[in-house]
Amino acid sequence: MKSQPRNRIAVNAKKVWRINASLYLLLPVIAAGVLTYFWSTWSIPDFIIYIAWAIIIASLIFFIWLLPALRWRRWRYEVFEQEIYIQSGIFIVKQTIVPMIRVQHVDTEQGPVLKKFGLATVSVSTAATTHNIPALALEEALELRDRIGILARVEEEDV
Repeated sequence: MKSQPRNRIAVNAKKVWRINASLYLLLPVIAAGVLTYFWSTWSIPDFIIYIAWAIIIASLIFFIWLLPALRWRRWRYEVFEQEIYIQSGIFIVKQTIVPMIRVQHVDTEQGPVLKKFGLATVSVSTAATTHNIPALALEEALELRDRIGILARVEEEDV
């Protein structure tokens, strides 16, 4: 097994993931609030309200605080002349090697939350799939995109 890739994604990735998780969990929190507000008029048993709030609070703690820290700790990448090595996952660690000869194009993506923190995602596309390296500092993402593009072109010319 190869050693871990050396490069980490930006520390602000945790903030971005926390904001995204907060936005996704907003609807269940609102639903539980409405349920709590109307529970007496709908004659819903108290234990259902308590269970709903316990699930929501546990979800908030897990998805907003624990998961982003675990994801950030595992996410690593490294670019070599012949390949791109990506490691991701939380409980199951996935290590992917993308040969440069298979790279068709490289993009950078930046949504509103990433833009707020000066981050971007690098997407490496092959014929079969797309591999993402999320939440890199914008300058680092642009340099990485250009470097992979140059290395992929060199590989193509050698064939």
